[in-house]
Amino acid sequence: MFCRIAFLFSLLPVLCGAQVTISYDSKPTNDFFRIVGGQPTYLLTDSLEDPLIGRVAGMLVDDIERVTDQQLPLRSAISNNLSRAIIIGTVEHSKYIRQLLDRKKLDASTIVGQWERYLIETVQNPFPGIKEALVIAGSDRRGAAYGALALSEAIGVSPWYYWADVPVIKEENVSIKKERFVSKGPSVKYRGIFLNDEAPALRGWAEEQFGGFNHEFYEKVFELILRLKGNYLWPAMWRPTAFADDDSLNAKLADEYGIVVSTSHHEPMMRAHDEWSRYGGGEWNYQTNKEELQEFWRGGVERMQDYESVVTVGMRGDGDEAMGERTAVKLMQEIVRDQRTIIEEVTGRSADQTPQVWAIYKEVQDYYDKGMRVPNDIMVLFCDDNWGNVRILPKKADQDYPGGYGMYYHFDFVGGPVSYRWQNVTQIERVWEQMNLTYEWGVHDLWIVNVGDLKPMEFPISFFLDFAWNAEMKAADLPSYYTNWAKQQFGAQYAQEIGDIISLYTKYNARRTPEMLKPDTYSLENYREADEVLAEWQHLASRSQQIYESLSAPYRDAFYQLVLSPVLLCANLNEMYIAAGENQLYARQGRASANFYADKTKELFTKDAELTEDYHQLNDGKWNHFMDQTHIGYESWNNPPVNKMPPVTYIQPRANAGLGYLLEQGEPSPWTRSTLFSSTFQPFDPVNDQEYYIEVFNQGKTPLDYSIQTSEDWIKLSSTGGTIEYEEKVYVSIDWGKVPEGTVKGEVTISGGGRDFKVTVPLRSFMPVAAGFVENNGVIAIDAAKPDKMVTTKEVTWSVVPNMGRTGSSITMEPADAPVQQTGKKSPMLQYTFTALDSGQVTIATYLSPTLNYKKEDGLKYAIAIDDEEPQVINIHEGETQPDWEYPDWWNNSVTDHIKKKLSTHRVNKPGVHTLKVWMIDPGVVFQKFVLNSGGLKESYLGPPTSVYAEE
Repeated sequence: MFCRIAFLFSLLPVLCGAQVTISYDSKPTNDFFRIVGGQPTYLLTDSLEDPLIGRVAGMLVDDIERVTDQQLPLRSAISNNLSRAIIIGTVEHSKYIRQLLDRKKLDASTIVGQWERYLIETVQNPFPGIKEALVIAGSDRRGAAYGALALSEAIGVSPWYYWADVPVIKEENVSIKKERFVSKGPSVKYRGIFLNDEAPALRGWAEEQFGGFNHEFYEKVFELILRLKGNYLWPAMWRPTAFADDDSLNAKLADEYGIVVSTSHHEPMMRAHDEWSRYGGGEWNYQTNKEELQEFWRGGVERMQDYESVVTVGMRGDGDEAMGERTAVKLMQEIVRDQRTIIEEVTGRSADQTPQVWAIYKEVQDYYDKGMRVPNDIMVLFCDDNWGNVRILPKKADQDYPGGYGMYYHFDFVGGPVSYRWQNVTQIERVWEQMNLTYEWGVHDLWIVNVGDLKPMEFPISFFLDFAWNAEMKAADLPSYYTNWAKQQFGAQYAQEIGDIISLYTKYNARRTPEMLKPDTYSLENYREADEVLAEWQHLASRSQQIYESLSAPYRDAFYQLVLSPVLLCANLNEMYIAAGENQLYARQGRASANFYADKTKELFTKDAELTEDYHQLNDGKWNHFMDQTHIGYESWNNPPVNKMPPVTYIQPRANAGLGYLLEQGEPSPWTRSTLFSSTFQPFDPVNDQEYYIEVFNQGKTPLDYSIQTSEDWIKLSSTGGTIEYEEKVYVSIDWGKVPEGTVKGEVTISGGGRDFKVTVPLRSFMPVAAGFVENNGVIAIDAAKPDKMVTTKEVTWSVVPNMGRTGSSITMEPADAPVQQTGKKSPMLQYTFTALDSGQVTIATYLSPTLNYKKEDGLKYAIAIDDEEPQVINIHEGETQPDWEYPDWWNNSVTDHIKKKLSTHRVNKPGVHTLKVWMIDPGVVFQKFVLNSGGLKESYLGPPTSVYAEE
C-alpha cells in the first residue's frame, strides 16, 4: 500500500505533530476511511449554518475532484442511498455536530469556545443510514473551514494551485487513516495581507482578467487567504480604487469567505482613500471640516453592516501624509472620541463591542511616544520602518493591555530611500527574527503584511501566515521550511534543491534591492566581489534552468513563476549593472574591452525586457501585466516612468596592441592610486596560502601577445602567456615546499606590446603559530555564527539563524525578550579565536542586522573586547533618532545596505593567538560578521571574505 504523510496546517509539522496519513491504495486496510474508492462518499453540512461552511464544503468537493476526477455529492440532509459521509460543521451551530456531541459519539470539549480550532475524527455509525463518517468539526466557522482545507492540502492541493499554477497530481483512490486529530489554535488572532502599490502590475492584470478589483477578483484573493490559514485583509486602495464602493458584493463575499476586512493605516472608519474625492466635501482637515468628515465616516460604518470587520480609527493627512507639522495629541484624542460616538450611534452598541485598531504608522508614532493612549478596548497596531525593521514594541509592563497589539510589516514599499516593488527581496530568516521578537514582546492580536501586487511574493506570504499561525517556530526550523514548501509545490524529487535555490536568490536580492543596484555597488577591484556576486547568480541560474528542464511538464509553469523567472531576471539585472561598472572602470583604464562592456550592458538591458515578456506569455498569457513594474534607472525614491539603461562610455582605443595590467592585492601605485601597474604584491604566507591574480589587459585594437616569466621555480603561474583581445587573469601562488629557508621575495616579469614590467612577489618573513581566524594582509574577517565558544545561562541562550544576512548566517540570543545582562565571566558571551600577524591598534567593525531601538530607551547594547581588556560597551543606536517621515541619513544607510556597522578600537599586544569576546547586554541584537582591521582593509560592499581558519 502506498501512503503519503500529509501535514495538516503547518509546513513545519515537527513543531506541532500535526499530521495525517493519506493512502492512494485501491484496497486500503480497515484503519483507513475511504474518501474516494469503493462505496460512494458524500459531504454533509447543515444548510442553516454560516455561509462559509457551505462554501468550504464546495471547495473540498472541488479539490477532491481535482485529485480524483470524482465529484462527491454535497448534501444538507442524510442520504438514504449512501452510507459513508464527510460531515463538516461547527460545534455550536451544526445540528449534525451537536447531535454527535449529545450522543457522546464525538468529544469536542478541547475546542469548544476556542478561536479557529478544529478536530478531525472518524465516527462509526454516527446516524441511521450512515455506517461511517469523517467528521470535521470547528470551534467556529473558520475553524471548520481550516479543517476542511487542511484535508484538501493533505491530499495534494496546494494553496497556490490557482495563483501559481501549482499542479494537482491525479489519483484514483484517496483514503485517510482513522486517527483523531485536534488542532491547536493560531498563535496570532488576526493574520492577513495588504494589497498595495498595486499599479501597474496587479491592477493591469485584474482589469484584463476580471474587469477590475471586483468580487470576481477578490474571490480568488479570499480563497487564497483562507487556504493559507489567514483571516484578514486590507484591500487594494490606490486611486481610483475603493473596495466596498466599487463593487457592493466585495464586502459581502469577504464575509461569506470568513475574511475580516479592514482599511489601511490612513483610511479610518471603513472608508477607502479614494472615496473622499468621490463623496467628501472640502478639505481633509478635522479642525476646519469636522461635520463633513463625520458624515463621511458615518457612511462607512453604516455600510459595514454586521460583517465581521475591524474598524481603523484615528486620522492621518490626505494621501498617506502627516496631518500637520505638529503632533496634535488633543486633536487626535478628539477624533478618536468622536469616531467611537459614530460607531455607537450606527451600531446601537457600546463602542467596545466593535473591534477597532489604531495604527501608529510613521509620524503617528509620535503621538504614542508623547503619551497619547486610546480607550483600552482598541487594538494598537505597531509598524515596521517599511523595510522590515520593527520600530517599537510594548514594554513588558504594558503587555497585558486589554485591547491587544498588532504589527504592520512590509514585503513591498513605495517611499524612501528608494521604493522596492518589483521582485521578492525578503529573507524569511529576517522575517522570522523580527516577528519572533514581535511575538515574544507580546504582539499576538494582529499581524498584517504589505505584499504589494501579491505576485511574486508567494513564498514569503506563505511563511508569514504560517508563522502567524504557529509562532513556536525556531531558527533551526527555517531550512526545512524551504524544503517543505518546495515539496508542496513541486513534489519530493527536487524539493531540497529547489528550497536551497529559493533561500539563495532571496538572500542575494536582500543584500541590496534590485531598484537600488548601481554600476559601482559591488567592488570590481577588491576581494573579487563583483566576480563572486556574478558567479553566484550565474550558478543559481544554471541550477534553476537544469531543474526546470528536468521537471515534468505539469510543474514547469509553477516553477517558472516561483523560481526560474525571478532567478533569471535578477541574475540578468546584476550582470547588467556589473557590466556597466566594468565599462566605466575600463574606460578610465584605457582598456579596449570598455566598448565590449558597453555593448554587453545594452544586450543585457534588452534581455530584461525579453525575460519580462516570457513571463507575460506564460500559461497562454494568464499572468500578463505582472512584472510590469519599472525597476531600472531610479533617480529618486519613486520609480522611473520607463526602464532606463545605465549610462555607458565608448572610447577610441589605440591602433596597436598595448599592454596593461592590474594586481590583485597589490601595493597601490603612487601615480595611479590603485593596483594598476603596481610593482609589488602584498606579502604571501604559508597559512593563508594566497592565490592572487595578475589581470593582463589590452589597450589597443589589435590582439596582444603577452608572456609572464618567474625568477624562481617556487612561484607558480596558472599561465605563462597567450594572445588576448581584451583581458585575461593569470593566478600567482607559492609552492611552499620549494621555498629556500630565509627567502623573502621573488619576481615575475610581464612582457607584451613592446613593454616589460617587473613585479615583486614578497613572502612574509615571520609567521607566528596560528589558530582560529588568521590575519591576511592586515584584515581578519570572522563569521559571527561560528564562535569557538558560547557562554549561556539559565535565562539566555545563543541561537544561530541559518542563512540570515548578506553573506553567511547570523547569531542572536533567545528568548528575544530576555532581561538585560551585565558583562562578566559567566554572562552570555561569544568567543572567537584569531591570529594576529603583528601587534598594534586594531579597529573592529561589527556587522549587525539593522535592528531599530524597539524598546524606545537609550539604545540596544553589546560589549566587546580582545583578550582580557576591559569590555567596551557599544550602543548600536548612539546618536540616532527613531526614523520618521524625514528619513535620517543613518537610517537611509542602514536600509540601503541592509547592515549596520559599529566601530570599536582595540590593541593587540603581540603577534599570535588571541580571543575576541562579545557579550550580550540587550536582547534583539543580531550579529552577522566581525572585521578586524589593522590597516589593510579595502573598500567593498559586502566586506572581506571570511578569513582562513587554522585548527590549533
